[in-house]
Amino acid sequence: MKKTVLILISILVLSSGFKLENRVDTNSRIKAVFILNFTKLIEWPQPYRVGEFVVGVVGDTPLYPELTKMAKVKKVANQTLTIKQFKTIDDIEKCHILYVTQSKSNEISDVVKKIKTNSTLIVTEQQGLTKKGAGINFIVQDNRQKFELNKTNVEKYKLKVSSNLEALAITAQ
Repeated sequence: MKKTVLILISILVLSSGFKLENRVDTNSRIKAVFILNFTKLIEWPQPYRVGEFVVGVVGDTPLYPELTKMAKVKKVANQTLTIKQFKTIDDIEKCHILYVTQSKSNEISDVVKKIKTNSTLIVTEQQGLTKKGAGINFIVQDNRQKFELNKTNVEKYKLKVSSNLEALAITAQ
């Protein structure tokens, strides 16, 4: 009898439209923390060290709200952290870090062309994109979130990679 009552209550709760409003996308939160830590382990040219520190996100992803939450309480050195979302590649403006979502990964060559004169770190989440211009690519290895680093691509944009970042990264092939 107790089992039947529990099952009925479960069905009632699930079918009533009950939602977890404050659900956390753990993977997005982890990636957001990684991105904020990248700001400490990469050095941008002098003109990029004044004003706002801009992290851009092109496409839709649960990472954007996570970054936005963190930007309310975090700074990058003495710079205010600002998060901008771009719907299309054409919308991309100058930023320090540009996160290219899975849905925009097939447009990586257009992203590279768009930011080629900027000192922007391109971060992606699809295998093989470090061969096409990304500096950092998120991967899952042994059920853990990790990242690949293509130091050549990062340095191409006049960014300096700390040895600590290199030690944490998986070297991109």
